[in-house]
Amino acid sequence: MEPGDPSNRTASKAESQLRKGVLEYCVLALMRDGARYGVELLRELEETGALATSQGTVYPLLSRLRRDRLVDTTWQESASGPPRRYYELTEAGRAALAEFTGTWPVFRDAVDHLLAPKAQPQASGETGR
Repeated sequence: MEPGDPSNRTASKAESQLRKGVLEYCVLALMRDGARYGVELLRELEETGALATSQGTVYPLLSRLRRDRLVDTTWQESASGPPRRYYELTEAGRAALAEFTGTWPVFRDAVDHLLAPKAQPQASGETGR
């Protein structure tokens, strides 16, 4: 890892909390177009920078998604090593992702609205010089 590499820094508390809140749905979104295996999901999350995480986070999340019946799994042979477990969205997973996709813009806009600085009203008699 090079100094300044995003994966080489410690996430702030705010960044960590935001990641925890959206990671599940981002993982579901990565499976929207087809089955994926764990390392593939980790690589794609890493490429985003802000959503980079570890196997110790992703694999328990994938297990929970499976228990919650949001994903199904299958084992497939790999040309470059042992068989891989692939994760694929179920109908319930697609519904959860669709709900989040509909909710996210409203949520994001509400947060952006609160974070945007308010224009300061000018005191009466000021000319705005």
